[in-house]
Amino acid sequence: MVCRDCCCGTVKVPGDHAAQSARLRATVPVRISECLDVCEQANVIVVQPSAAARRAGARPVWLGLVNDTDATEDVITWVRAGGPGAAPMPEILDLYVIAAPRRPDAS
Repeated sequence: MVCRDCCCGTVKVPGDHAAQSARLRATVPVRISECLDVCEQANVIVVQPSAAARRAGARPVWLGLVNDTDATEDVITWVRAGGPGAAPMPEILDLYVIAAPRRPDAS
């Protein structure tokens, strides 16, 4: 999932956002999302585990500041290898891991 709303994918963050989105779409499944509420970490990509990996306990991995082509290629390589729960995350992506925003209590 690629955030493209108020900050991510806009002139507020340097980079060729159209090229990044096109490269991702050409190589891996992509959903474009509205704001993911971590604007200070733009551009944000959330890598979802496969259904089988999720059943085995894998969880989405949130990546922030993915603003250059090398980082985008590292994400693509990992997703093509299987992503969370199926393939080890490349060490370089540790630099981009961010915490998912907390949801407000429903109470």
